[in-house]
Amino acid sequence: MARRTGCTTIILVLLLFSGIPCIAQTAWQPSPGHSQLPIWPGAIPHAQAVKGPETSGPASKRLVAGKPWTFVAQVSQPTLTVYPPRNRSSGAAVVVFPGGGYNVLAMDLEGSEACDWVTSSGMTCVLLKYRVPCAKSGPYRNCLTALQDAQRTLGLVRHRAAEWHIDPHRIGVLGFSAGGHMAVALSTQFEQRLYPAVDAADAESCRPDFAVVLYPGHLAVPEKDFALNPDIVVTGKTPPTFLLHAQDDPVDPVENSLVYFSALRKAGVPAEMHLYIEGGHAFGLRRTASPITRWPDLLGAWLQSIGMTSP
Repeated sequence: MARRTGCTTIILVLLLFSGIPCIAQTAWQPSPGHSQLPIWPGAIPHAQAVKGPETSGPASKRLVAGKPWTFVAQVSQPTLTVYPPRNRSSGAAVVVFPGGGYNVLAMDLEGSEACDWVTSSGMTCVLLKYRVPCAKSGPYRNCLTALQDAQRTLGLVRHRAAEWHIDPHRIGVLGFSAGGHMAVALSTQFEQRLYPAVDAADAESCRPDFAVVLYPGHLAVPEKDFALNPDIVVTGKTPPTFLLHAQDDPVDPVENSLVYFSALRKAGVPAEMHLYIEGGHAFGLRRTASPITRWPDLLGAWLQSIGMTSP
């Protein structure tokens, strides 16, 4: 039976969606037929205490395309869930990072619903439930624990690529909002693990072969006329990147995508960016009358153009 918790705590962590009524339930579980796998075999590096057990529940006040979305809070045990392709496999895989301001995870809106599209496109989807909330705060969040989880997951996917019928050279990442920031962080911080190696998976590269970055935050510094966050260092090794943003985004200004796209161009990294006049923030893959919600069609064409999928 669901139990009601104090909404004050949840509202504080729902920075992107303040004012949402909350009914916290048990820990998040994937849909039937799918199982979560812990990404760490033993002790979790830089483990931090959280205020209570993992909870999940509907955020029903801020509807997206007329429907509520599911938040997950107090994640201390990161997991991955593998969703195999529904159609003929292309061999490509996408690791999905849900958004939520590094405080919660929008686990269906920017997680399992993204996997539905990925698997329908003939790719394997790996949904990462990374650690939140992030202890680090400030204008340029550098969430060490979340990035450790991302690095570990990319290595795990490559290590088990044969088992999961994945081409180890066609593994990308897709992130929304804070998850978009993490996709960028991983795209630019893959040379060295941020934790001691624990097994053979950590000998694998954690560089994504491509990155999909959707309405990201924490990339531009407003105090410096929206210069690129100095924590983000783009080089010629940064993977090809797809960017999408709405110019009226009230949470993460469009400059976050603009400065990163500019840095990619200067480094000679193939990049494609789509900007829309309207669209707001955190629309996920739910289609509405807004043209921006047709972005999966653009992404599908881009993945074909860089050789990750077939027509």
